[in-house]
Amino acid sequence: MIARDGSFVSLWQEVPVYGSLHRAQQDTPYDVAIVGGGITGITTSLLLQQAGRKCILLEAENIGFGTTGGTTAHLNTLLDTPYTTIIKNFGEDGARLVARAVREAIDIIERHVSAYGIDCGFEEAPAYLFSQDEKQSKELQDIFDACRTVGLEIDYADGIPVPIPMQKAVRVERQAKFHPMRYVHALAHAFENLGGAILQYAPVTKVTEGDIITLEAGGKSIRAHNLVYATHTPPGINLVHLRMAPWRSYAMAVTLADGNYPEGLCYDMYDPYHYYRTQVVDGQRYLIAGGEDHKTGHEENTEKRFRALEAYVRKYFNVESIAYQWSSQYFEPVDGLPYIGNLPMHRDNIYVATGYGGNGMVYSTVAGLLLRDLITKQESPYQELFSPSRIKPVAGFTSFMQNNLDVAKSLIGGWFSTETLQDLVNLAPGEGKVVDYEGKSIALSRDSEGALHAVSPTCTHMGCHVAWNLAEQSWDCPCHGARYSPDGKVLTSPASADLQPIELRTAVETNQ
Repeated sequence: MIARDGSFVSLWQEVPVYGSLHRAQQDTPYDVAIVGGGITGITTSLLLQQAGRKCILLEAENIGFGTTGGTTAHLNTLLDTPYTTIIKNFGEDGARLVARAVREAIDIIERHVSAYGIDCGFEEAPAYLFSQDEKQSKELQDIFDACRTVGLEIDYADGIPVPIPMQKAVRVERQAKFHPMRYVHALAHAFENLGGAILQYAPVTKVTEGDIITLEAGGKSIRAHNLVYATHTPPGINLVHLRMAPWRSYAMAVTLADGNYPEGLCYDMYDPYHYYRTQVVDGQRYLIAGGEDHKTGHEENTEKRFRALEAYVRKYFNVESIAYQWSSQYFEPVDGLPYIGNLPMHRDNIYVATGYGGNGMVYSTVAGLLLRDLITKQESPYQELFSPSRIKPVAGFTSFMQNNLDVAKSLIGGWFSTETLQDLVNLAPGEGKVVDYEGKSIALSRDSEGALHAVSPTCTHMGCHVAWNLAEQSWDCPCHGARYSPDGKVLTSPASADLQPIELRTAVETNQ
């Protein structure tokens, strides 16, 4: 079973770890090094290798460790950011290009499934968006008109395939669903069969920029003419981090006692909204439900989000069992569209794909197509639309960046008494809290065995204070989404350095 950056097991994790060939070469440079082994990195690698480029993919853990292993795997042209908003921010022509891009992405995924004979449960299905009060119905009318404007196959529906009360509904054709990990593993095999190289468990620890980029990863020195960060959010400190907000979403896969599984993809219009679909995995049918989203690090008791989602699902469905439950992270861009292209404030041979919002499964393929065209010097109709250069530099950013780096490097120093800290905060197993003691802030957590862990609460990315995620048993940064294990190990970028450990000594150790 693959590992993931969360303590819960998702529906997609029950697959073997990908067996890469480890054919990394250190003598001659690659054309492109792709950092990140999720759907964006794998898709981009395959498309570039097909275009005749020699590529290597570097993954810090196993393929699918990040959000790809925790998605709910909806393939939509009906996007989370409604076309009303996209038209407002980018005009009708821009919104039509967005609709064209995500349509092309779904078509590419379907062609991959067919060409490589991928057994990933890919299936075309209609999507339903429904309102439940007058205010939502007015908004739905505006969305309907905008979808018609950009060319979606949309019409009003008399009903929806879920047993939930509704006032009005629309149906959008040619949406789809699949098993993301089986798809990604198949693409990885295709990439390696074309001569590409994959290194898993090879975190990138150093990047030296230049005409030839040098990366230190997994004990190897890799050189490449181009570098793509397909890491969900880029490492280091960059302008894009100031133009995105990290969010967490909750999901569960349940079995139904009455067998009434919906055939379409369904979405209500609450904020945060709920979403539903069905997937068959190894002969078992599951209802996948999601929602209860919140900004990362802004929910004190994340466990209650699972309970709220479960209660909502049980209210309308005859649930037999909760087979899986998990949460995942995504990054919401301020203007509604991803950032795909040259990474701001870096050389023009360094690229990024980030800020997908809740539509990472389709935008990942849009990113692969666009990055392929940029690196192979082909014209793309999407280049300007998704360009990160639409983020304008802010005055004083360089000094701001250095100040935050200095904060992140500050050390607490010394050691603390275990007994004193235990008296200061009474933590049950699984709980964590940031406490102040003797002028120092300390992030304390207690594991399931009762042992106390202490780390600095200062995120090593840009110096924000982390917050405890009770459900996922992790320290999460509310500013830019970095996540750490209870003992401070990095789980999720943009941080690249662990939280500083704090030494705890018992009374016996102190008196020796």
